[in-house]
Amino acid sequence: MTDTLSLLKLRRSVPPQFLAAPGPDAGQLDQLLTIASRVPDHGKLVPWRFIVFSGNGRTQAAEVVAQAFSARHPDARPEQVDFERNRLLQAPVIIAVVSRAAPHVKIPEWEQELSAGAVCMNLLVAAQAMGFGGCWLTNWFSFDRGVLDAFGLSETERMAGLIHLGTPTSVPPDRDRPALADIVSYFGAKQS
Repeated sequence: MTDTLSLLKLRRSVPPQFLAAPGPDAGQLDQLLTIASRVPDHGKLVPWRFIVFSGNGRTQAAEVVAQAFSARHPDARPEQVDFERNRLLQAPVIIAVVSRAAPHVKIPEWEQELSAGAVCMNLLVAAQAMGFGGCWLTNWFSFDRGVLDAFGLSETERMAGLIHLGTPTSVPPDRDRPALADIVSYFGAKQS
């Protein structure tokens, strides 16, 4: 348990530009996705799914993003288009966590969306435990209907996050964390 607590205390994001090959291999990806799936899921709805971008699929996805950016910004300079394309070319493996939250007679959509968020967090923690770095991002194209269609999301699905995974080449300094006194309250306790 001490190792688990130490891992959680030190977990941090590594931006995609600091992630290089190797990324998780097929066996490691299976482990990561299995661990990611072990989240609270009221009603066992499995209100999320995965899309793995690696190898040629990652290159194809990056081109989808570049074309969507060009369509939105017809006056964009080539280096701006390349910058957007590169968003999906930095980390060797990217896992899209797709939220399938939907109206349900008993389980609120909000709970289903939170379950997808828990999937993203489990992926990051498991990746770090395996020795990989990771970062949870969305970017503008996670909300672009044309890109989502090209990635295979249905009309009712949303992008919960793109989890960029790879071997850290550098780890930026840790960011400031909130003081517990600023974010914790105790119901029923008298204020001093």
